[in-house]
Amino acid sequence: MNLDLIIEAEQLAAQLEREDLLIVDLSSPQNYLDGHIPGAVHLPFQALMAGTPPAPGKLPSQERLTEVFRAIGLRPEHHVVACDDEGGGWAGRFLWTLEVIGHKNYSYLNGGMHAWRGAGLPLTSEPAETAPSDLEIDIDTSPLMDAEQIQQHLHEPDFRVWDARSPQEYSGEKVLALKGGHIPGAINCEWTQLMDPQRDLRIRSDAREFLARLGIDSSKKIVTHCQSHHRSGFTWLVGKSLGFDIRAYPGSWSEWGNLPDAPVEQ
Repeated sequence: MNLDLIIEAEQLAAQLEREDLLIVDLSSPQNYLDGHIPGAVHLPFQALMAGTPPAPGKLPSQERLTEVFRAIGLRPEHHVVACDDEGGGWAGRFLWTLEVIGHKNYSYLNGGMHAWRGAGLPLTSEPAETAPSDLEIDIDTSPLMDAEQIQQHLHEPDFRVWDARSPQEYSGEKVLALKGGHIPGAINCEWTQLMDPQRDLRIRSDAREFLARLGIDSSKKIVTHCQSHHRSGFTWLVGKSLGFDIRAYPGSWSEWGNLPDAPVEQ
């Protein structure tokens, strides 16, 4: 049985015995220990990022990513399900990274651990035992854009930059780099606006219509970013689930806002 990109807690619960299933939990270490989906492997989100100033959100090296994915036991036949405890940022970043290494079989647990707990489904505090794999990976850069590529596309009418940061960061009122403001023409839609707090932080059911009103739709080529490609991990995932032509800018504002020649609007 194939699983959709976005799956519900009850759907996942019915699949837990599958041998080809790998559940990866990117919750905080304490939340993972307090209770997680049986069999879920914990992955600290720091493993997904290079962590190097001024743009810590960039990808780690191929060698480092190989170590990370081998350590969680990823094999080519796995269908991966990602979840977290914050509505999808780190889970989305993880699934985007799977896309970068060419692993296409994956799903997001809609609402993550909030939805799983809300449904009253089984939890365990026993850490999962994983057998390391000997996975070999290649890096595919097509799911991402860099600053130079964005500048080349900025004036194209069918190109959109989706800024997932807060309105205060977007306006330049809150400055987290040398320069404050936003990429010229960028559309601000803070990541949490796509979550439904009444439904355990699941993706809002009217996401397509909501984004279309802002000018983000399937007729555009979209790149999304935040400060470090964490919040935009979720907006990338939402765009992907809606069939958008969407990529991510892992350098994000921590890079753009520190580049001397990158244009900025306020």
